[in-house]
Amino acid sequence: MKTTPRYPVSAKLHEPSATFHFAKHKIHIRQDWKRLGVAAVVWDAAVVLCTFLELGSIALEGSSAVELGAGTGLVGIVAALLGAKVTITDREPAVEFLESNVQANLPLDFQARTKVTELTWGESLDRFERGGYDLVLGADIVYLEETFPDLLKTLEYLSSERTVILLSCRIRYERDQDFLKMLQQGFTVEEVHYEPERDVHIYKAQKCRVKEDL
Repeated sequence: MKTTPRYPVSAKLHEPSATFHFAKHKIHIRQDWKRLGVAAVVWDAAVVLCTFLELGSIALEGSSAVELGAGTGLVGIVAALLGAKVTITDREPAVEFLESNVQANLPLDFQARTKVTELTWGESLDRFERGGYDLVLGADIVYLEETFPDLLKTLEYLSSERTVILLSCRIRYERDQDFLKMLQQGFTVEEVHYEPERDVHIYKAQKCRVKEDL
């Protein structure tokens, strides 16, 4: 019989903290809406993606992963606890806050294989290994239309044909669908999970194989 995953209660966005249980760990996430706004609270898309990762459909043990627009760091923290070597990224103003959550929730041996660093999409990408990740994670990062070209450029740079991209998001507006169409120009895209109670979709994308001339 197929089991339905049980999702944690949504975080209250204006509360100073939120607590979750993933990967046999209690995770206490600090939030700071007043100072950092949307970057410093746990959104439903992150919770749904963490639950999906915990189900084990994607092999994480020993894999290399990078999280984009990590915000509070919950997804990257859970990926690390599930065995991945994770680079957790966000824009510079959020990095110190992000790092505080990572340090508070990962045991030292997990911290040794986890890196927190600044990444503004489309900028200074040569600081990262081109196509060097098994997994690219993003929770609720598809919402500002003006960021779409830089997000696509970043996904293209970080990915190889073996890389799995998981994007967890709500489809709020037509522009969100437009992003998926843009993504399909260079990647195969499929919906692998939908959580109706929170109206969150998870899309899996992989680079299209380049056809070699015969």
